[in-house]
Amino acid sequence: MQKTINSTEFRKMVVSGARMLEINRAKVDSLNVFPVPDGDTGTNMSLTLQSAVKEMNGCSSNRFQEICDAVSKGALKGARGNSGVISSQIFRGICSVLKDTKETFDTKNFAKALEEGTKVAYSAVSIPKEGTILTVVRLMSESASKLASKHKDFVEFFNALIAVGDEALAQTPELLPVLKKAGVVDSGGVGLMMIMRGFLAAISGEDIGTDSIPTEAQTSKNEDTVFGDNSDIINLDLGDIEFAYCTEFFIIHLKQMTTLADIDKLKEKLMSIGDSVICIGDLELVKVHVHTNTPGVALTYALELGELDRLKIENMLEENRELKAKLEAEKKEMGMLAICAGSGLEELFKDLLCDRVIEGGQTMNPSAQDIADAVQKINASNVFVFPNNSNVILAAEQAKALVTGRTIHVIPTKNVPQGFAAALQFNPEASVPENKTNMTHAIDNVASGQVTYAVRNTTMNGFKLKEGDIIGLDNKRILAKGENVDETTLKLIKALKNDEHEVITLYYGKDVTEEEAEALVAKVQEEYPDCDVDFHFGGQPVYYYMVSLE
Repeated sequence: MQKTINSTEFRKMVVSGARMLEINRAKVDSLNVFPVPDGDTGTNMSLTLQSAVKEMNGCSSNRFQEICDAVSKGALKGARGNSGVISSQIFRGICSVLKDTKETFDTKNFAKALEEGTKVAYSAVSIPKEGTILTVVRLMSESASKLASKHKDFVEFFNALIAVGDEALAQTPELLPVLKKAGVVDSGGVGLMMIMRGFLAAISGEDIGTDSIPTEAQTSKNEDTVFGDNSDIINLDLGDIEFAYCTEFFIIHLKQMTTLADIDKLKEKLMSIGDSVICIGDLELVKVHVHTNTPGVALTYALELGELDRLKIENMLEENRELKAKLEAEKKEMGMLAICAGSGLEELFKDLLCDRVIEGGQTMNPSAQDIADAVQKINASNVFVFPNNSNVILAAEQAKALVTGRTIHVIPTKNVPQGFAAALQFNPEASVPENKTNMTHAIDNVASGQVTYAVRNTTMNGFKLKEGDIIGLDNKRILAKGENVDETTLKLIKALKNDEHEVITLYYGKDVTEEEAEALVAKVQEEYPDCDVDFHFGGQPVYYYMVSLE
């Protein structure tokens, strides 16, 4: 019987929860409400948890306070999509209680932590929707205290808690009609139950291969390889630079009495006076790098082994001052960041003067940290962010807490055409509030939809669909079904169009040729001779066409 959990066991719980979720990621992804190939709830939640594990593994302390702070920070930095953000907030609440634990916590402590996790998660969503992961965590937390009083043993407690969670999950289709119509339970709730089962596995000693969790870099499609600047240093306060002097040199002509053990001892000495230590080599040549406030001491230690060569000492404080001064002089009042998937769409946003474009969309949502990092690299006091996906808006809002020296203004664009409409409204001569108002109003004048294919048999919005059917949808419902892409696109346009629309624009994806797009545009123009019809290469995955009507 296990009545308490110590900090080492809690670490194992977090790792095991992340691993169980990763193993079942594809299963969670497949539970997407719309039967289209863009399910990403499992991926978003898994990457969020992996970020928490990575941050926790980097924590050298085994005190609950430091471990919990690391888990909370890592989950927030990695939060992707609505499900990922909500998951990060659940962990934040749980950790805010467990961090006050001295040596161990019991089932009553965990019940209280789960209650706080629920509270924090609900507060993170402006309009909480029942029938989702929020319902599952709430119903578990409401039963947790009673279960803790009945079950002192953690294995018994978690088995009972998981039973409550499974029952809550089964209720989600009754609370959210769209789930019932799709014939699925809430995917975020399933992901949460995978985490809970991972917790139980760790407590009961079940081996689920916790050493094989892929790193975020191995699984993420959003690694931003463009940002090769010094922004991480630039954005530090001078007071944050603990060690001011970057000291580099080689040790040559090592003394006859010097041994390999002496080189190891030198590394230990350097670590005691600085960080970022590199001390590698042999009895012929040793390379040394250290950030320290006492470069003279580092040199003295090295001289005990041999002669110094190619010595370089740089004042990082002064470099930081110069870079800050240069950036401050060049800083502008407003900038723009767009999120989209597709090289053509990216170029179009850049043509509209967006400072940066990061990859993201239905198939991969950027994390709050991804968005914050991109904003941080825009040299502007105010940055307008166009999420261009309803599942990215919440992460963009969370990014506000991760930036310094900039203010994020999230324009709630739910698709790329809305993002284009918002970006077109940007006026560098207008004020921030004026631009924000104009951008927000502009997205209300855009009707948009996407054309893709069904990935399973289902009945939804009055359509009986089978796997492979071509379907057209807006942000909320399926509007069209056809035998081929062109037919479905024409049906979708008809469903979206009203008498006020004068411009129809098609953005064709990576699986459509320019000739095919041009031929379809001719059909659209013939169907709507009073409208201006245009098309652009989007290069987006998943969707054959994105359609915009204004």
